[in-house]
Amino acid sequence: MRFEGKVAIVTGAGQGIGFEIARQLTREGAHVLLNDLDGSLLSEAAKRIQQEGPGTCSPLAGDAGDLAFIQQLVAEATSRFGHLDIVIANAGITLFGDFLTYSPESFFKVMQVNLGGTFFLAQAAANQMKQQASGGALLFTSSVTGHQAHKQLSAYGMSKAALEMLAKSLVIELSEHRITVNTVAPGATLTERTQDDPAYEATWQKLTPMGRPATVADIAQAALFLVSDHARHITGQSLVVDGGWTSISPGPEPV
Repeated sequence: MRFEGKVAIVTGAGQGIGFEIARQLTREGAHVLLNDLDGSLLSEAAKRIQQEGPGTCSPLAGDAGDLAFIQQLVAEATSRFGHLDIVIANAGITLFGDFLTYSPESFFKVMQVNLGGTFFLAQAAANQMKQQASGGALLFTSSVTGHQAHKQLSAYGMSKAALEMLAKSLVIELSEHRITVNTVAPGATLTERTQDDPAYEATWQKLTPMGRPATVADIAQAALFLVSDHARHITGQSLVVDGGWTSISPGPEPV
């Protein structure tokens, strides 16, 4: 029960890593405001999480890259639960494409959600935490593609590397308010989306030194540590959870 009584926002949490983070926070007593763009997916996710308890989980559907909705998200969490302790900016999009033909529309969409959404959610949450004067924890979801180049992911990798620099930059401005800012950088991970590819697990078993891709639980456990009181003196850091892949960085065979 590390998070009993704590209030958290988790974006991009209808499924996958975000869902598992929210699930584990709720199991350890947190009150979680769950966000995703897909309202029906989100409602079902919140219902499943709430059944496990003992914390509470409430859904709020909306675009985590939209500035007005970001303000609503923070206001809803504080009005519903009275305060805000943890924000996990997990929402993001991946738009593959060759650099030479990558469209402006794809580029700016990736930056709006991955960078703009995270930046302004962190800003709104930090202002609330500053007002409370009780500290807090911000966590951004980065990626191993922010550390090592990956084919057709130049824009995505750029956005994830920028999130890690944002976390470092915010140390200067938020430490005096006892707000920590960190990132977790998943490697290949088994989620509903990646499991649609029948070759995904077998491919990453071969490429990952530990012999398997990550599970969502692997990523969630790292995330929970970084927003817990056990990590209250850790800030501006990125924790890579990739089974050792970035140490050697082999890529998939070309199709």
